[in-house]
Formats: sequence, C-alpha cells, structure tokens
Amino acid sequence: MTRFEDLLREDGRLVYKTKGTSMEPMLRQNRDLVIIEVPFSCLQKYDVALYKRGESYVLHRVIGVEDGYYRIRGDNTYAVERVPFGNVIGVLTAFNRKGKQHTVTERGYRFYARFWNAIYPLRAVWRKLRTLLVRAAKKLGLAPMLKKLLRRK
Repeated sequence: MTRFEDLLREDGRLVYKTKGTSMEPMLRQNRDLVIIEVPFSCLQKYDVALYKRGESYVLHRVIGVEDGYYRIRGDNTYAVERVPFGNVIGVLTAFNRKGKQHTVTERGYRFYARFWNAIYPLRAVWRKLRTLLVRAAKKLGLAPMLKKLLRRK
C-alpha cells in the first residue's frame, strides 16, 4: 500500500476522495476531492492539516498553534487533539465539490472556516442539549417521535 507521505514526497501533491464525516459540512464523504500539498512552513489557525494518527491519516482543522504542536479538531467533531508538528504531512490547498474547484484562499472559504470555528460553543451546547432531550424522551417513551423531529432537515 502506498503511503500518503511517499506520494507527497514524489509528486508534491496528493488528490483523493474524502472518507469519514469529521469534516462535514465542508467536505462530504465519497463526494468531494481534496488537494493536499506539502506544508513549507508552520501551519496557521484555520488551515486543514493532513496528519498521521497511528497508522491512520486524518484531515482536521487547526484551531490553535502552540509550542511544538497544533490543537486540531474536525469541523464535525468536538474532541481537540494535540498533534506534534512532525506528525503533519500535508495541508489542504483546494477541494473539488460537484465539479467545481475551490481554493483555501477564496473569500467564501475563509469566511466559512472562521464562522464555523466561532460558533463552536453554540454547536457544543446544542449537542449536549440534544443528548439530554433524547435521554429524557427515552425515559418518557417519546424517543421515536423526538428522533423523527431532530432528523428533519
């Protein structure tokens, strides 16, 4: 199996279809293509890093830069990881959605990254509230009705 770091070293660029839901709503599983390049300097807040976690590769957003490591979280997750600089092998430079390429320098993308990070506390409260509602509904026998309401889009 070819490793991402080898492909990046050989080609300087990696293009692949995303897997997983941790970067939703920006990146959708099995739909969007991401373009990853070798980082030539320290990543900044809001960059999306490709890094190794054990034998797995993870694509998550940098939410802070500390001495020797990044604080990283997926757009659709709530846990923060401390990732040493040396574990980061690439940085997102662009992505393709529905046949159209978007770069990380676009105004809309930059707005999204900052906005999504800024509303994190509200999203975290909503997640906890939703969990409490589901628990209460189960105790009251209302779980099927509540699940139906919460899944409506």
